[in-house]
Amino acid sequence: MKAKILIVDDEEDLCEILQFNLESEGFETDIAYSSEEALKKPLEDYALILLDVMMGKMSGFKLAEKLRKERKMDIPIIFLTAKNTENDTLTGFNLGADDYIPKPFSIKEVIARVKAVIKRTSDEFESKEELIIIKGLILDKVKKKLFVDNKTVYLTKKEFEILQLLMQYIGRIFSRDEILDRIWKNEVIVIDRTVDVNITRLRKKIGKYGKYIVSRSGYGYCFES
Repeated sequence: MKAKILIVDDEEDLCEILQFNLESEGFETDIAYSSEEALKKPLEDYALILLDVMMGKMSGFKLAEKLRKERKMDIPIIFLTAKNTENDTLTGFNLGADDYIPKPFSIKEVIARVKAVIKRTSDEFESKEELIIIKGLILDKVKKKLFVDNKTVYLTKKEFEILQLLMQYIGRIFSRDEILDRIWKNEVIVIDRTVDVNITRLRKKIGKYGKYIVSRSGYGYCFES
């Protein structure tokens, strides 16, 4: 299937140029001439949004904020903008932008960056059958990666294995001894406290989702969704 891209910009001529060139590269495209019009589109159908910052009533920054915070959408976004100060760039990335291209730009640069973002994001989630997904946590068992709200969070090997164990068996309580046997196996000089330390680090790394790793009466741990 062709990747589908939504172009959101109030400059009609620029939209037509982008649409022509992207479709020449094999992409499908739609156009919205305002953030308000974009919100009426079936946004879940798009592989990427090319989003202008400075538009009418609702800016591109505001639209991105709505998608990320209100609709909880992780669709890739590339900002296209004449605002190219360091603060503007940081604002874009803080809103979850995947790239930020200042105007004026070359069409070849835009196409190259679009291809790079789509490749990167599709590669990260291509092994759907090997994923454990609970709320905003995505655990890729093949690539040994954890995504928290679509951001990569780096875990140690033991932290990853503990989290995988707990997420695979939601609600099942694992005693500290069971976790030690499964994760550390025949390694020597490992004590119960080792499990607690790793659980504490895990909770901190997964942020607001740490509360779902619970302790049961001092006996062990489980993941509750």
